[in-house]
Amino acid sequence: MAILNKIRQKTVVLILVIALALFAFILSSLFDNKDALFNKSPDVVATINGKDISRQAFMAQVEARNNPNTTQSQVMNQVFEAEVRKSVMESQFSELGLTVGREQMRDILKQNYASSPQFLNAEGVFDESLLNQYILDLKESPNRDFYNRWVLGEEAMASGALQQNYINMIKAASNATLAEGELEHKLQNDLVDIKYVSIPYTSIADSTVVVSNSEITAYINKNKSKYEAEASRNLQYVKFENVPSLEDENTLKNQLVSFINGKEIYNEVTKQTEKTPSFLNMNNADAITLVNAETDGGVKFADKYVYGSAFPNGVKDSIAKLNIGSVYGPYKDGSSYKITKLLDRKVLADSIQSSHILIPFVGSQAATAETTKTKEQAKATADSIFRLVRNNKAKYAAIANDINTDGSKGKDGSIGWFRLTDYNPASFDPDFADFLFFNKKGAIDVVATKFGYHIIRIDDKKNEDTAYKVATIERTIEPSVDTENAVFRTATNFEVSLDKQKFKDAAKASNLSLNPVSTIKELDENIPGVGPLRALVRWTFEDNSEVGDTKRFETSNGYIVAQITAKNKAGLMNIQDASVTALPEIRKEKKAKLIKERISATTLADVATAETQTVRTASAINMKNPTVAGAGLEPLVVGTAFGLDQGQASKLITGVKGVYMVEVTKKTAAIKLDNYQSSANQVATEKSTAINTRLYNALKEASEIEDYRAKTVQ
Repeated sequence: MAILNKIRQKTVVLILVIALALFAFILSSLFDNKDALFNKSPDVVATINGKDISRQAFMAQVEARNNPNTTQSQVMNQVFEAEVRKSVMESQFSELGLTVGREQMRDILKQNYASSPQFLNAEGVFDESLLNQYILDLKESPNRDFYNRWVLGEEAMASGALQQNYINMIKAASNATLAEGELEHKLQNDLVDIKYVSIPYTSIADSTVVVSNSEITAYINKNKSKYEAEASRNLQYVKFENVPSLEDENTLKNQLVSFINGKEIYNEVTKQTEKTPSFLNMNNADAITLVNAETDGGVKFADKYVYGSAFPNGVKDSIAKLNIGSVYGPYKDGSSYKITKLLDRKVLADSIQSSHILIPFVGSQAATAETTKTKEQAKATADSIFRLVRNNKAKYAAIANDINTDGSKGKDGSIGWFRLTDYNPASFDPDFADFLFFNKKGAIDVVATKFGYHIIRIDDKKNEDTAYKVATIERTIEPSVDTENAVFRTATNFEVSLDKQKFKDAAKASNLSLNPVSTIKELDENIPGVGPLRALVRWTFEDNSEVGDTKRFETSNGYIVAQITAKNKAGLMNIQDASVTALPEIRKEKKAKLIKERISATTLADVATAETQTVRTASAINMKNPTVAGAGLEPLVVGTAFGLDQGQASKLITGVKGVYMVEVTKKTAAIKLDNYQSSANQVATEKSTAINTRLYNALKEASEIEDYRAKTVQ
């Protein structure tokens, strides 16, 4: 009872204690989940100008855009950029009150679907009622996905129209004044001729110009906008690739050898030992239809002749010398082993010039709506024409120009030159090709093809050589399961060894190349030398990942073991990364100072003599394009020249490629015009073009964009 009385007396204290305990518990939970305290909800991918992009809507677009030729990260980046553009532009539309009304939307739909066959009436004219019925059918369909996609499409078209309206409004307000036109005219037509001496920076060796880290730091601080950087990570890694072993290659070669003569296998169904088909005994038809699961899809065979130049280097002569029906191999060709069988050998012309007269029949591929002849009637017509033209070129040309409907019409039936090396049975009719290949110059005959009946004439042949028809079994050289398991064990053992050894020492002990990588950003995907590996990038940016941490990752071709070597905060670049661009600029500044300090001469001739250079000339220089003949783009040099009087020489000028001294030899003022509208129009056009390319980037730069992808979807 005494205790209870004391508690009642201290009620306020008790409430405070309980409140503090609850508050501490809440704070503890929040700090355990910093994202909840400092970031947006995990369901928000980004916030653009105060507008949230939800994870659900974002991922729906990613799934809609996915295709096998791009990684998911690439698709996410595409969707994100599209959403940023949409949000940035919509904020402008909202401020101006721009919308797409019902009538404009109908005009947009009509413009986009004006030539769509399903919305054309019997006269081939766009019918709005057909479009309305189509939309109504989608809306009433049990599957709402189709209607939702249509709505998304309409929204995209409306957004595009609004963007164009907005851009057009900006362009309408970007006309140039006559004063701007006059300035443009002067920039283009005020001219100077100069003499100049250039002492190039390359005259001083880079090795003689020492640049300290403090100088690089000072340069970075002086040019902060050039060296602002996102948070990044540096790492190093070693690779363990699944490379086929010598044993894997030998196993593959032995398998191919067994295909040549066939091999004995036990048939579980018949309970007997049977022999597989022999590649050596196969004919052409067998080679075409053979499919053997052990041969990566079977025999590689094209029913065509090729010259010896088509064979891999090193085996050309061996295949060319085979007896017909014999097999050569196994031989290595790139990343494959092959065995090749010679099926035939003929002397064929490389280039053939021919002409034809074509009579299609109903059902042939060359038939048109006007074709009425049956196959038999077409054959009779072809035979009749053949008798008229086989010995009469003039008659042949006249009939070809009269009845042909392909590209040879008006060309006396000429098809032009056809090369054996370009022949593909899939795209050129084999029967037509056979006539060309296996008949002599001057031959003419009726030939049936899938296009109809042709009266083919061989007009010329040249470059005859021996050609070969072959069939080839090809096996890709791949690592076996045993080899892949061995690579896995090696990578694992290396990872375990890092508990006792430094990363660099362990790599050296295992004779592994160390691969350093700098400035990996949070949304990066590709690792140089490895390819896409988002898992590794995410790991380096995890809150609990520290410099020195190591981890193994599976790649498309094995494994890598990586170590974090640096965590770079957002801000100015470190000296090492900035040196790539800062060092050359600092050297250039120092070289310019050295050159200026050693020159005491005050005339062009004396400077040229002292520096073993020549006095050069450049004529008709203008301010619009500040280029000096023999020196290139040198804005400061050109600007200095325009500030001098005729006959006056400059002081030493620090240019882009060297130190210069110039002397103006002639100044020509632009001719004054009565009206500068033409030049003003030119300026207006340049402004309009700039709006197309720069407007969005300027709006994006001015927008508030908070990107949470790395935490929510990537």
